[in-house]
Amino acid sequence: MNVLQVSAEIFPLLKTGGLADIAGALPAALKAAGCDVRVLLPGFASIMADLQSSCVLAELTAPWGERVVLRQGVLGTLGLAAYVIDAPALYCRPGTPYEDAQRRPFHDNHRRFALLGWVAARLACGLDAQWQPEVAHSHDWHAALTPAYLTFGPVQGKRVASVYTVHNLAYQGVFAPNNFFELGLPNAAFSVNGLEFHGQLSFMKAGLYYADHITTVSPTYAREIQTPEQGCGLDGLLRSRAHDLSGILNAVDETVWNPATDAAIAHAFDANKPAGKARCKAALQLELGLDARSDVPLFGVVSRLTEQKGLHLVLAVLDELITRGGQLVVLGTGDAPLEAAFKARAVAHPQAVSVRIGYDEAFAHCIFAATDVTLVPSRFEPCGLTQMYGLKYGSLPLVHRVGGLADTVVDCALEHLADGTANGFVFDDFTPAALSRAIRRAFALYERNSEWFNVRQRAMQQPLGWDNAAAQYVALYQHLLG
Repeated sequence: MNVLQVSAEIFPLLKTGGLADIAGALPAALKAAGCDVRVLLPGFASIMADLQSSCVLAELTAPWGERVVLRQGVLGTLGLAAYVIDAPALYCRPGTPYEDAQRRPFHDNHRRFALLGWVAARLACGLDAQWQPEVAHSHDWHAALTPAYLTFGPVQGKRVASVYTVHNLAYQGVFAPNNFFELGLPNAAFSVNGLEFHGQLSFMKAGLYYADHITTVSPTYAREIQTPEQGCGLDGLLRSRAHDLSGILNAVDETVWNPATDAAIAHAFDANKPAGKARCKAALQLELGLDARSDVPLFGVVSRLTEQKGLHLVLAVLDELITRGGQLVVLGTGDAPLEAAFKARAVAHPQAVSVRIGYDEAFAHCIFAATDVTLVPSRFEPCGLTQMYGLKYGSLPLVHRVGGLADTVVDCALEHLADGTANGFVFDDFTPAALSRAIRRAFALYERNSEWFNVRQRAMQQPLGWDNAAAQYVALYQHLLG
């Protein structure tokens, strides 16, 4: 089965969040399950630099008249066949893939990412005479126009099935309505039954409306986004497509996230030989200037610093955590007030709190390896990979019961300790008081060494790899092609 994956990012070449991790790991998992997978990506500088044995497949004129080149080759780092849109004027700019250096969205993002879906549809319609996909699988709003272009484009040969995966419904790719006329779609597409969203143009809605099937990244989130509370204004459409919507839980790339083989961490360890974890903790405490104590839990945050991630709750309970003897290490970037608040706490309590603003992939690995508890108190969380990385590295997740967090973490309540399912700490109300109670449970369990070690061992032994998720995707593709 030929599968074309369409995304804006791919780990390790370009990453701003969990989307890249999935886009980097899923193709290999699908290949192992018997699929012939190729990826389509924008020609950002890091992706172009990794493209090997490339040749020009086609020179194309975008719907708004801009000339672009489509290259094909192999991503050397991943060993993955790829199509890359070579358009330096669109993709080679200072800043992030989506924003300039002042964190302002690029004015032509509608063009930059419409092009991704438009080229995907051209490939689906036979642009490459040597290879044609049977399934076009697009990810998040950046690639959400793929199903729309497939719906209205010329079909050559067998019909191509479209799958659209929502990684975070809150980021929708909404643009001014006048931008619609540059996209090359018929006027009928700009309607309530199409791209129109409260008078604006929504890329996300295009994917949700036109795709043959919608997936999202956890079963619980698939249910949540059909409610007004988490539907972001699209819950009615999602309820109407409930029979074409499923949640497939994300997984962990165990070639990257494995404490037994991770070159980024100070000492290797695994579930049965955990001594290296204590040494990782001591090494990180020394590096960051924290008190070198093994008798108190070290908490970790690796996250975007935003309200959605619940980091204001962490600030609200941080004094209590410190008073109890706990320590906190934070890695992330985001809202300036949150960044400033965490940095101020680190200055006030240098032996208990360490904060690094920015993102450092290797340092993130070190945090998971060293910490006892991974904090993920998100207001909403489609899946979350952070808690899964915590499980793999024996850093027990402490989470709000939403989305994929609810699907992967079982609270250390007595009944769960008794039946062997406990692997972390869960709170229900999105309040400082509820988070505080969960933190107190973490301190209480940490003081009971043998129980803590047992829970940690079971957590690290959980199967979190891609085999099951890949099998579900393959079954879905086969169903759509049936």
